[in-house]
Amino acid sequence: MAKRSFPLSKVYGLLEPGPVLLLSTAHKGRINAMAMSWHTMMEFEPPLVGCVVSSRDFSFTALKATRECVLNIPTLELAQKVVDCGNSSGRSVDKFTAFGLTPAPASLVDAPLIAECHANLECKVVDTRFVNRYNFFVLEVVKAWTDPAFKDPHTLHHRGWGAFMVAGDTIRLPSKMK
Repeated sequence: MAKRSFPLSKVYGLLEPGPVLLLSTAHKGRINAMAMSWHTMMEFEPPLVGCVVSSRDFSFTALKATRECVLNIPTLELAQKVVDCGNSSGRSVDKFTAFGLTPAPASLVDAPLIAECHANLECKVVDTRFVNRYNFFVLEVVKAWTDPAFKDPHTLHHRGWGAFMVAGDTIRLPSKMK
C-alpha cells in the first residue's frame, strides 16, 4: 500500500472531533448562536466538554463574561442554517431572526436553547486556564435535553473548507465500556 504525503493544513479533517454545534450565548440583552466544531469530551461524570472559541468571535466576549452557554446539536435538516451562522457575525446579524432559529428558555443558564436542535446542553465554564493562550474553555454540562421525536439524528461533521460528513448509522459491537 503506497502512502502519500498529506498537507498539514488538512489534518483537522481527519481528526474532526464530533458533530458541528451551535453554541448559544446571552450577554447584555443580546442572544447569539455560532457554529462550532472544535470541541472534545473530557470527562463522563460530571460531563466536561473542552471547546475552542476564537477571541475574534462575537460569542467569545459573551462566554468569557457570563461563563455560560448552551451547546445545541443540530441535525442535517439545519445544515444551511448552521453554515449561515458560521458565515456571519453576531456583531452585525441577529442570527435567530435572520436564520429562523427559535430561542427557548434554558433552566439553569441565561443562554437560550435552540428549539430546532435535537439536543441541547446547558453549560457553565469551570476552567479558563487555557483561554488566554489557546481560546480553550472547559465547560461542565449542568442540564441536558433531547427531543424524543428524533429517533436516529443525522448530525453534521465538519471536514474543513466547506466539506461535511453526515453521521446517523449506529452499529453495536461487544464492549466492556459502561
